[in-house]
Amino acid sequence: MSVVLMIFVAAVWGASFLFMRQAVPVLGPVGMIEARVVLAGLALALACAVLRRPPRPSRKFLLLGALTAAVPFTLIGAAELRLTASLAALLNATTPLFSVLVTAARERRAPSVREGAGIVLGIAGVAVLVGLGPQRVDAGFLLAVAASLLASLAYALGGVYAEAQFRNTDPLGTAAGQQLGAALCLAPPAVCFPPRHAPGLGVAASVVALGLVCTALGFAAFFRLVERIGATGALSVTFLVPFFGLLWGTVFRGEPIGRGTPAGLALVLAAVVAVSRRPAARAAISDGRRTARTRH
Repeated sequence: MSVVLMIFVAAVWGASFLFMRQAVPVLGPVGMIEARVVLAGLALALACAVLRRPPRPSRKFLLLGALTAAVPFTLIGAAELRLTASLAALLNATTPLFSVLVTAARERRAPSVREGAGIVLGIAGVAVLVGLGPQRVDAGFLLAVAASLLASLAYALGGVYAEAQFRNTDPLGTAAGQQLGAALCLAPPAVCFPPRHAPGLGVAASVVALGLVCTALGFAAFFRLVERIGATGALSVTFLVPFFGLLWGTVFRGEPIGRGTPAGLALVLAAVVAVSRRPAARAAISDGRRTARTRH
């Protein structure tokens, strides 16, 4: 069941880059993401009400929503004003690398040799994707790449925070609180930066798909994965997201595949494999703590 959930999350999150690329030139990053999280939050809240599983109000949802939705969604939306949907999805695969750095900082330790090697591989992969990709490299392009990588850092921070603060909470309620928290965070800038143009049917359909499918259903499934296999395991969904992002971008938008794309993707995924393999002793300790927490 966890494998099915992981494939579903990867497929819909990979599609989210396609829908954002469609909507962001019309609505702008903030307006598009505010519409996305409002739709997702209301849909999830309605599901919670029907199932009589309302989330407990908590200020923690504001931080969770900021780290895992408002900030990364907006950064990726801004980046896709310049990047292709495919490249944005490929860069998102760096999330587990940032997760390793965040976890090491939290535990007040240096990354292991294996983790350090994985990070170096990841940097090399990003360099290949950027330098040998199909798009012209200039200051605007590099800023967009930086925004995508900052989004990955925010996802990593949010994943660790979710595991620490929402481990034993209802995944559906957590997803609803997350999206409504993100909507509150983005409300002020959305008022200050309204869309310049009214959306057409295609843009409106993209936003609905973003809110209801990619976000509401996607995050409900993701938090179920966090509950079952932990944040690090759930974040391994980013193994599959770039493949789906590349597939959807190529098939539905005709985006070109650069000569460095296969090599860059291989390097990034090799890096993720390296940092995702935990030593047996640490894995046993972590799993023991997880079992103890689950029993309480």
